[in-house]
Amino acid sequence: MHWLTDPLQYGFMVRALCASTLIGLACSIVGVYVVLRNLSFIGDGLAHASFAGIVIAYLMKFNLYVGGLLFAVLTAVGIGAISKRSEISVDTTIGVLFTAAFALGVLLMSQARNYIVDLQDYLFGNVLGVDRTDMIVVASLTTAVIAIVLLLYKELLFASFDPVMAEASGVPTTFLYYLLLVVLAVTIIVSLQAAGIVLVAALLVTPAATAYQLTNRFPSMMAISAAVGVLSAVVGLYISYYLKAASGSTIVLVATACFIAAMALSPKRRSVLSSIVEARRNAVRVQ
Repeated sequence: MHWLTDPLQYGFMVRALCASTLIGLACSIVGVYVVLRNLSFIGDGLAHASFAGIVIAYLMKFNLYVGGLLFAVLTAVGIGAISKRSEISVDTTIGVLFTAAFALGVLLMSQARNYIVDLQDYLFGNVLGVDRTDMIVVASLTTAVIAIVLLLYKELLFASFDPVMAEASGVPTTFLYYLLLVVLAVTIIVSLQAAGIVLVAALLVTPAATAYQLTNRFPSMMAISAAVGVLSAVVGLYISYYLKAASGSTIVLVATACFIAAMALSPKRRSVLSSIVEARRNAVRVQ
């Protein structure tokens, strides 16, 4: 068991394991709503949009998390407002706003006199560089995200599956939509340290998509997604330690392997295949 305990002798690995576990948990829980409400592109867009806020905060010597969070939240609210109050589709709105925000971040970064290594970590992730301050931020934001999901569990569930009926029943669907966008923005900022802007969308979507292959029940889907998210984070981090590979990439690849395995073992897939086989047998009998 030394292969399991040896990495724990280093403080940076213990902090990385704690942070990646929290990140995997937050992403997988929020990711269920992302998958069910087809918000995957929004997740990717907000991740890229946050880069402008991170660069601005860096240049102003401000907290990078706060800068990225503010910009991501503003972009999320902008996406919701434009898509609901105009004839422009959500995808088009996301494409316009997130590319503009990301371009602004690249422009500001190019104007810096010195090469900004810290900002590159936010692009590709560096969970091994988590310090105590980062741990406090990650733990606080993860707790806030999970608390909101638990407090509004029934309302978010109702609005996700049947928004028309939910609105007719008095559920504030518009408020919940904006709140979900804000929660999504917070979750993305939490995840940047582990996976970076480039890969954060995978952490949001892949565990939930894996769970969707295995169950039709919402509580089971959320539980399976959380398990896959945490497992991917821990296993991926161990693999990155021993292979000396990028931690964010290994975490995402482990999650992807879980998704492929779930597709192969999916009861939904087996039921479809059984139907095809049975139809062919009936056709043969008729002939």
